[in-house]
Amino acid sequence: MGEFNILLLPGDGIGPEVTESATQVLDSVAAKFGHSFHYENDLVGGSAIDAYGVPLLESTINTAKKSDAVLFGSVGGPKWDDAEIRPEAAIIGLRKSLGLFANIRPVRVAPGMEDASPVKNDRVRNTDMIIIRELTGGLYYGKPKRRWTNKAGRMAVDSMVYSEREVDRIIRVAFELARGRKKKVTSVDKANVLQVGRMWREIANEIALDYPDVELEHQLADSCAMLLVTKPSDFDVLVTSNMFGDILSDEAAILTASLGMLPSASLAGLPSIGSSGTRKVRGLYEPIHGTAPDIAGSGKANPIGEIVSAAFMLRYSFGMELEAKAIEQSVEGVLAEGLRTADIAGSNESWVTTSEMTAAIVAGVKSI
Repeated sequence: MGEFNILLLPGDGIGPEVTESATQVLDSVAAKFGHSFHYENDLVGGSAIDAYGVPLLESTINTAKKSDAVLFGSVGGPKWDDAEIRPEAAIIGLRKSLGLFANIRPVRVAPGMEDASPVKNDRVRNTDMIIIRELTGGLYYGKPKRRWTNKAGRMAVDSMVYSEREVDRIIRVAFELARGRKKKVTSVDKANVLQVGRMWREIANEIALDYPDVELEHQLADSCAMLLVTKPSDFDVLVTSNMFGDILSDEAAILTASLGMLPSASLAGLPSIGSSGTRKVRGLYEPIHGTAPDIAGSGKANPIGEIVSAAFMLRYSFGMELEAKAIEQSVEGVLAEGLRTADIAGSNESWVTTSEMTAAIVAGVKSI
């Protein structure tokens, strides 16, 4: 039995709907396994801009630091496109403040879901990879970062900056995870044109010497983008920088038919799952989809990405492997039964609402 404090940051658009679904599933886990989950809600993103004038309060960061984990929905939308500070600054600020340097995004095509993918069945079948994205360095944080105007017109600069420490720690996460999987790491860079890419590749090669049981291969970001849709089942663990990870993980997500299906974990340390259990780490957990304001409140939101993100929270931050697997098995079970939300239903298939899909997953957890 365990007692845990969870900060809920539902955000904007469909964020509150899918976060509510995840808490219902968590409550079913708590009842089944004898745990207590205590929730605290706060505003972030556009909703925080409306209420406070900023997307992220310092008090929210302090609450996050005191919590056992953060369950995040999604932020942003056209309403705030002209905001001085964009809603997305909330998630970037939380990652930096909490030291969440490793983003883990699994991409797995569940058996029976091949037809829902826009990529040919024979290509996506058996796809099961993890993309590790570095979160707190690189182009999104590097200095100088500014805009100005001179005689030539408007100018802008963003800087891709990485230290050896930042590259070392993210690549070690990839190798550690690969040891528990198919023992293959694909390191993605642009070593042909970027100095950062050359350093990244050098460090990856040095770290590989500490993991003789794991195969290391290198891919340039552009060729990797092509291979993700032509040979996705060839990948096991893929590790890359902040910007490349942002782009490639969204591309890979479409292999599973919908962004609404996929979870992510942003971690402040190295997760380790073995015979002695899971090493607990600080984490923020969120689906990779956006706010989808066009379907907010319609019952069309797919809650699976957020629900499986909650399963990741149980695994990585609470050390609850059995409970995490109960959620994942329930999700696979309802999909195998043919239940589909609007985003993954075929043109001639019926679909269930957000609440109906959630209820089915809750029932599955209870029956396991």
